[in-house]
Parts: sequence; C-alpha cells; structure tokens
Amino acid sequence: MEKHPHALRLCALICITFSSFLHLVEAQDQKGFISLDCGSPPNEPPYNGVHTGLTYSTDDGFVQTGKTGKIQRELEPVLGKPFWTLRYFPDGNRNCYTLNVTQGTTYLIRARFVYGNYDGLNEYPSFDLYLGPNLWENIDLSALGTNGTFEEIIHKPVSKSLQVCLVKRGTSIPLISTLEIRPLQNNNTYNTQSGSLRYSRRRYFSTASGSVRYQPSCPFDSIKFMVTKF
Repeated sequence: MEKHPHALRLCALICITFSSFLHLVEAQDQKGFISLDCGSPPNEPPYNGVHTGLTYSTDDGFVQTGKTGKIQRELEPVLGKPFWTLRYFPDGNRNCYTLNVTQGTTYLIRARFVYGNYDGLNEYPSFDLYLGPNLWENIDLSALGTNGTFEEIIHKPVSKSLQVCLVKRGTSIPLISTLEIRPLQNNNTYNTQSGSLRYSRRRYFSTASGSVRYQPSCPFDSIKFMVTKF
C-alpha cells in the first residue's frame, strides 16, 4: 500500500512534537521542590523519575524514626521506582517528617501511600495523617488496591519548618511511600491567607484515560485525572 506523503509528514511532526514535550518536562525548573523516596537507602544518589523527570532523593535526614521495607517484587513493573520502597513505623504513636520551608510561601504538599504487601501479611493498614498538630486525613488502604492512594494539601507555613506526621490508629502500622513539596510562588489560584486547602478533586477533560502530571503548562506538578465521559 502506498503511504500518503501528508500522512508521513504528520507522523514525523507528531514524533518531533512528542520528543520536544519530553525535553520540556525534563527541563522544568524544580527549584524549591522536595521529592522524597521514602525508605530508599541513605547512600542512594538522587535519580530522575522515568515518566516525570522529577528528581527523587532518600528521606534520610528528614525523619529520625521508622524502618524501611520493599513492596513485593512482582508489583515493581506496575509501580514506578519511587514506590518500590517505603518507610513504616511500628514503634511510637506519632512519627514525623520535618521539612525546611520558606515562611509565608504557599506550598503544595503531597503524600502517597502504597502498601505493596511489603510485610507479606496481606493486611492493609489504616492510620491518621497530620500536618503539624492538625489532622489532615484518615488513611485507609484496605479498599484501594495495588496503586494505593495519595493526599494533597495546600498550606502556607507560619514558620521556617513544617512537620508531616503519621499517627497510629489501633494496631495498624502507618507507612509512607513518597513525600513531595512544591512551592506555589507568584500564583494566586491556590492562595490562602490562613489555614490550608485540602485536595478534593481535579479533573482534566480528554479523550484519553488515566492521569497526567508535571506538564510544562503547570509547573507546580499537579496530578490531573482525565475524564472521557461527559
């Protein structure tokens, strides 16, 4: 079958555009970003996520407690490298990460939780997530499947540090896979004079399905879930 020259040119244009898009994502300014791969070895150097280009580093130095674990090996192809390890907290009732921030700057804070049967027990935990002294969310991984869940909050710190804490509820052992923080500088869309704005729902209308994050047009690394039914 003879290939139409217009089709060939269109295909080439699509390939060039896609390649340029990938370079734009990789070149995005990550100044002020903190992306922690929780539970990764203390001596592991920072690395770039395959699909996002975001630079992840170990959580060593941001938390003083907890133990490290790995998800089941068969789940690794399903989940990205940042979710292969986790930190869990069998000891103590309240365990906290401490992050250095700029006072008065508004931040997007995201925590993600993937159980991955790291302990071989097939018992999904439930626990509480706190931002400083305030309850952020009740986490229950029992009905969320392989991909786990994430929670987002927009917060303006009143000091130069903030704490993200995992608190036991009953006998379950809290865990965390990644912890990310993004400064929302010069942006009034998510501005809050006091208190915090908790994530509810973010939708992106598209003919595709799934989710998309870290677009050049959105330098704050928000996650959007695509909607195909109207």
